[in-house]
Amino acid sequence: MDVAVSNQQTRNKIHPHKFALWVACASITMMFMAWTSAYVVRQAAGNWLEFRLPNIFFINTALLLFSSVTLHASYIFFKREKESLYKGLLLVSFLLGITFLVLQYIGWQDLTNIGVELTGNPAGSFVYVFSGFHGLHICGGLAAIFVAIVHAFALKFKVTAKRKLRFELTLTIWHYLDFLWLYIITFIVLQS
Repeated sequence: MDVAVSNQQTRNKIHPHKFALWVACASITMMFMAWTSAYVVRQAAGNWLEFRLPNIFFINTALLLFSSVTLHASYIFFKREKESLYKGLLLVSFLLGITFLVLQYIGWQDLTNIGVELTGNPAGSFVYVFSGFHGLHICGGLAAIFVAIVHAFALKFKVTAKRKLRFELTLTIWHYLDFLWLYIITFIVLQS
């Protein structure tokens, strides 16, 4: 009886790495929620520049969502032991993530071209802060994908519990960053 209870308790526990990742995601969410609050309060104070986000931000959103799909597909092929598809989609996901960052920079240039600068009106400053800090987190997600690529190509292919866990952590980070970006872009559009 005690062994059955012990086994049940073990099965219901979340892995410590997953728990730590969820705590990190919660703290990042709180930071962005605080900035969201500051945005709303500052917007109500007046002297607010109204502008339309350049289209590249919406193209970038689709690109980031697609990278999440390709990474998830890579994970599925990893579990099904389809090595070439797993590796190929992992590389595609990484390249899409880098492209997202490049297009974010181009989006910033487009903002500057329409007169929305970092140190100008607070409306523009918030867009730079939101997208800039999200971009920093994307760099962290890309680092996780890069490590997954190194493991995929440097280690002999084998589906193990440890590798599956690492991939799940990477996938969670990337999906979270997609969700966060969707929140940011939706919030900015609705507030404009």
